[in-house]
Order: sequence, then structure tokens, then C-alpha cells
Amino acid sequence: MPPFQRSALSLGRRLQRWLVWLWRQEGSHGQRARGLAAGIFCGCFPFFGLQTLLGVALASVLRGNHLLAAAGTWISNPLTYVPLYWFNDQLGCWLLGSAEPWPGGAIHTHRVIWQLGGQVASRLLLGSAVVGLACATAFGWLFWLWLKQERSWPTQL
Repeated sequence: MPPFQRSALSLGRRLQRWLVWLWRQEGSHGQRARGLAAGIFCGCFPFFGLQTLLGVALASVLRGNHLLAAAGTWISNPLTYVPLYWFNDQLGCWLLGSAEPWPGGAIHTHRVIWQLGGQVASRLLLGSAVVGLACATAFGWLFWLWLKQERSWPTQL
């Protein structure tokens, strides 16, 4: 076998071993599902730049997989920001029963701006919490079921 093929094969084996090692971190199916669910929950909130840190922190509290928690926060990404947060805001508005229209050009004092900011923040955070809880529960449970079914995948090198 030529040296190039041998080194490519060796690199492939090292990559496969690294992926198996990565997959086995914080091992049980429940820990992996809790980590993913924690990441998805935190990914539904509009805390740009902090979602990954919050997801890993929540996974630590729940004893979940930190890597899957970090990956789960990518449920919100530049392609999904607008639809996700619009839906969260609409749900929060519906739950709070505050469907006041946007005042448009009537904003002329700092007090009105602060009042609107509080209303928007409360609607968005409530909607994000409800959507995050629903998505985290659903995806965590589905991921746990999938892991139970695929129990023998990473055991062979």
C-alpha cells in the first residue's frame, strides 16, 4: 500500500476514534437527552452570545451532556432568529392578553419607550419560556428514544 493511502487510512482511524471518544463523553442516554434538551431550552431565549453558556450551565445543573447542550442552542441561528422570536412574541402576547398595536410615530418620550420595552420583553420572555419548555421536552424525549434504539452504534472501532 502506498504511504499516502496508509496515512489517509491512519487519519481516518484517528478521526473515527476521536468521534467515538466524543460520543462517549458523559455517557448515559438520559444525560445526553438532558444535555440536548437544556441547550434547546436556552436556545429559544433571545440572549444572543449567552445562549451557549446558559445551555452548558443548565446542563451542569441537570447533569446533562455539555457538548450536546452547546449544540442544542443552535436551534436559534441567523436563519431562524426572526421566525422563532416573532412566534415567541406572538405567543407571549396571546398568553398575556396584551395585543396593543405598535404606536408607530407616537413615540415621543423616554417613558413611552421604557414602557414599550418592558411590554415587549415580558411578552418575548414568556413566549420563549413556553416554546423552550415545549421544544426541549419534545426533542429531549425523541432524542432519548432514538438513543435507546441506536444503542450499539459507537461501540465498534
